[in-house]
Amino acid sequence: MDFRYSARQHDLKQSARALFEKIAPYEQACEENNGLPAEVHAEVTKEVLAAGLQAINMPAEWGGAGLTITEQVIVQEELGKLTGALWDMVWRPANALRFCTPAQREKYLIPTINGERRDCYAVTEAGAGSDPQSIRTTATKVSGGWSINGEKWFVTVGDHADFQVLLALAGEDRKPTLFLVDRDTPGVEIKRIPRFMHTFVYEHPEFTYTDVFVPDENVLGELGQGYDITRSWFTEERLMIAARTIGASERALSLARDWAVERHQFGAPIASYQLIQGMLADSAVDITVNRAYTHQVAWEADNDTDRKTLHAKASIAKLSASEAAGRVIDRSLQIHGGRGYDRTNPVERLYREIRVDRIWEGTSEIQRLIIANELTKRDLRVLQLPGVD
Repeated sequence: MDFRYSARQHDLKQSARALFEKIAPYEQACEENNGLPAEVHAEVTKEVLAAGLQAINMPAEWGGAGLTITEQVIVQEELGKLTGALWDMVWRPANALRFCTPAQREKYLIPTINGERRDCYAVTEAGAGSDPQSIRTTATKVSGGWSINGEKWFVTVGDHADFQVLLALAGEDRKPTLFLVDRDTPGVEIKRIPRFMHTFVYEHPEFTYTDVFVPDENVLGELGQGYDITRSWFTEERLMIAARTIGASERALSLARDWAVERHQFGAPIASYQLIQGMLADSAVDITVNRAYTHQVAWEADNDTDRKTLHAKASIAKLSASEAAGRVIDRSLQIHGGRGYDRTNPVERLYREIRVDRIWEGTSEIQRLIIANELTKRDLRVLQLPGVD
């Protein structure tokens, strides 16, 4: 097995790193102002397009970067080093939009790929978090379309997006179905914008929907396909979370290592003390092991691994990398001491921001259930490398 980056992969990593360096100067302003002004968003959009890293998960023939899963992981790892979730300014349209009809693609997906529109995914509800099958938002058939009523919570990028991919129960049979809902449609209202422990360049509003009319042509996929399309998105997104948390961990460790070498106490650099050395070493282990596994699973995703096995392996990557990131960044803050607790320090911001990665796109507990279910139903196949019987 050859673990060396190809020339293309190396170039992608360099491009992503250069983009990180251009976006990073906005971190402190995002923290202080709880977001960034429109002119900064416009400037970052130009930088993303110039780097050719727009819509890395979409085919080149539609205007995306057309990257493989492995290549996406390489890019996301570099962008994950950004605080304020500024990595989300390098947009990746929801994978569900691959199911667009040609007309939907022209109206919604291609403008999103080009940075002219922005989507968000509306699934979670007050009573439906880890279990999307508990949703209560309904779509009732009316002449020429559907009338949607209900509520959605934690709609990430909901304040910025101009359309939503919304999951609702359609018709008398309550078929889980996705709808493309324009933000300015009458009846779509922001109920509340929660303030979370992290600072995020976008908000996560709660929306209400009151007799929202959506035409028939805005059904995404087929009636009843909503859960399946959403689940197919989770596998890739969990790998991207693993990649970003590895990147965040590496930045935190780099800062902690530099501080430990430079900071002198009791007449010597604190890096010379074994308790500090232990934290640095354990963090290096957490990062390198999770990077290797995440890259392995990404490679498997590009090489037609069994879908159910891959789903469980992506859960392992997300679970392990996100929890390891919590440990690494906690140690990095501890090494910095009081300075690590200052919000001007990227380590402090990463400490708050990394916590959500153990919650969204499936909590750590849900990942454990997925992994255990694969083990009990299909033996130890989830542990094996490709090609092993």
